[in-house]
Amino acid sequence: MDVKSFIKAARLRTLPLSISGIIVGSYLGNNDLLLTEIFVRPPIWFTPIFWLAILTTIGFQVLSNFANDYGDGIKGSDKNRTGEARMVSSGAITPKQMKSAMIITTIITLIIALLLIYVAFGSDNFGYSILFLGLGIASIAAAIKYTVGNSAYGYSGFGDVFVFIFFGLLSVVGSYFLYTKNINFKIFLPAISIGLLSTAVLNLNNLRDQLEDKKNNKNTLVVKLGNEKAKKYHYFLIFTALITALVYVFLDFESVYQLIFLVAFIPLIKNVKTVAQNNIPAELDSELKKVALSTFLFAILFGIGQIF
Repeated sequence: MDVKSFIKAARLRTLPLSISGIIVGSYLGNNDLLLTEIFVRPPIWFTPIFWLAILTTIGFQVLSNFANDYGDGIKGSDKNRTGEARMVSSGAITPKQMKSAMIITTIITLIIALLLIYVAFGSDNFGYSILFLGLGIASIAAAIKYTVGNSAYGYSGFGDVFVFIFFGLLSVVGSYFLYTKNINFKIFLPAISIGLLSTAVLNLNNLRDQLEDKKNNKNTLVVKLGNEKAKKYHYFLIFTALITALVYVFLDFESVYQLIFLVAFIPLIKNVKTVAQNNIPAELDSELKKVALSTFLFAILFGIGQIF
């Protein structure tokens, strides 16, 4: 068994995007506790909740990447794809080996998730523990069903909904709740921003792969909308993410430092221009990394801006 092939299948470049929501939710949750408690709280980097949440999310992402590689591989959707080679379709990993990797990743991720739940809620909040356990199981099911099975929702245009909910709403609001044990409804604004930017990465991926996806009956939202409408959808995702982040800041404005996250939107606005001018879908591959890393930068800067 080639370990390097499994590392490639894990697609490490997707991990910064996957933890962006955890960073935002943790910053805001820890900061809200800092404002209400009489003792000084440590930065999120020194809280066990943060690191356990990060590890849990990475586990979900790796599982999703393994399942995506497996599902597309056995369906033949990756034969002529652009970008990184997929391991099952290339023969580097057999379907049986990938299924075993998915099972192992699921078990490890569930163990870490259970530890996170215990650290966050202890034995005094049984209802919250059950809720988050259910969310964890739902995340695992969603990660696998994206491309695996006859009813895989990634093949029917619902992948965008999955990314928006799990990368945005659940990631940000969930991690915020782990700290505060309550929900501040303003938190949904940056959660929407992260969700939309994460969806923009998926949309870029689908714009790049639209020709092959159409041949393989993978009816992504891009295939359903067509190239021009999918581009307009992309502009909507980027600019609405900017607006919701600005609304959050202005609702609770205290310092100009809160606007430092605007730096991350410089490459994102450039991306919009690139997408608008693009006529060769394969050339969008390099834009995926730019938007993913810009989202990661946004998460860090947005969080830092709230504590000054």
